[in-house]
Amino acid sequence: MPEKTAARVKLSIEGIILGLAIGLVGIVGVYYGSNNWRAPALASQHGAGIDAMMLYLVATTGSMFLIGHLILGFLIWNGSRKEDVTLRVASVKTEKFMSIALGVLMALIAEGGVVAIGMPVWDEYFMGETPEDALQIDVFAQQFAWNIRYPGPDGIFGRTDASLIDEMSNPMGIDRSDAAAVDDVVVINQLYVPVDRPVQVTLRSRDVIHSFFLPHFRVKQDAVPGMSIPVWFVPTKEGRYELACTELCGLGHYRMMGFFNVLPQGEFEDWLQQQYAGN
Repeated sequence: MPEKTAARVKLSIEGIILGLAIGLVGIVGVYYGSNNWRAPALASQHGAGIDAMMLYLVATTGSMFLIGHLILGFLIWNGSRKEDVTLRVASVKTEKFMSIALGVLMALIAEGGVVAIGMPVWDEYFMGETPEDALQIDVFAQQFAWNIRYPGPDGIFGRTDASLIDEMSNPMGIDRSDAAAVDDVVVINQLYVPVDRPVQVTLRSRDVIHSFFLPHFRVKQDAVPGMSIPVWFVPTKEGRYELACTELCGLGHYRMMGFFNVLPQGEFEDWLQQQYAGN
């Protein structure tokens, strides 16, 4: 075989191998991602909209990732068969235009769909009014625990004062001299709610930023010192779920875990009455 022909064959084989390798990266990446991206079982009303948004984002970006790798692999293989460097296929102006246009198109496909699907969910749960029958719960985060308060039979939270905070007896700083505070119920790391009823959690923080995360309910909201941040949702499945902090809040961050217990309405009422009786 002539030396020149042998060199061309070698380049072609190298191009085929490299092109296949790059294309394979796209195929394996999409296959692995589609088989390993699994959200926890949905247990809230609004979570379906969030799941739809995430599915659209994963599908579109995964498709573009695969298409990009396949095209790049083909171009490498095709170029390796050519002996000489060819002239420009397009002008510099056309290349710049295509680069910008493709970038904008990908952004519109990926982010435009997310906005279109996600904005109705955002508007309903962050911009809309909380239902009047929502169960009100006060959550006061600290290093490294969730302090949870329910209003008493009067349905009103009592006054709190930071100067009254005691680590052992009064972690939320409740002013028991306030008539509305006498019947408030406080529990730690155990949050109980009834199924199929709106729940509004008002988040506060005693020290640093914490993040209130209920993966099964698609709820994640920061608790920021000096702010009272409400978030509401509707639990739709009974069970015991993890309540995690997903903000690195100190050396004990790993053990800041609570439980979110969704009970039938009757069982929840019984539990609440037991707390009132023992208060």
